[in-house]
Amino acid sequence: MLIGLIIIGGEAIITYKTLPLNKETKKVIHMVLHAIALILGIIGVYAAFKYHNESSIANLYSLHSWLGIGIIVLYGIQWIYGFVIFFYPGGQSTLRRDSLPWHVLFGLFVYILAVGNATLGFLEKLTFLENSGLAKYGPEAILVNFTAVVTVLFGTFVIFTVLSQPVIEDDYSYSAI
Repeated sequence: MLIGLIIIGGEAIITYKTLPLNKETKKVIHMVLHAIALILGIIGVYAAFKYHNESSIANLYSLHSWLGIGIIVLYGIQWIYGFVIFFYPGGQSTLRRDSLPWHVLFGLFVYILAVGNATLGFLEKLTFLENSGLAKYGPEAILVNFTAVVTVLFGTFVIFTVLSQPVIEDDYSYSAI
């Protein structure tokens, strides 16, 4: 889920704002990367359920799991909405223009939720490991904390990169490919 929603999802967000390509090419890259991220997120949820079931661990008992399911659903809704409004031919340009700021805002919101939920997941896993006898300052604990900090920094840089980029296109006349 970390690789899908946060790393590849972050790259999808950055590519649309920063690549010096034409709009149609950027839209395809943006859409495909988000589709890959969503698929990997769904596979991650499946793997978590499978692991829990095989280990006789209850499913959906923690805030991390509840938020995770919600984030996957929101990510999927965002992807479908983006596909229908901005990529699928036949959409109205006024609807695209009016939807764009909300699409960007909602996308960043879901991305921030994913980064925050990943930190909850790191904390949850570390707590379980420590309750199983892992040393609080052992190498495994340091690795988990370091990975969580790097994840938050990556997410922060994605958001800052997007917010610091000026709008390259003068017009908002979006067209389907």
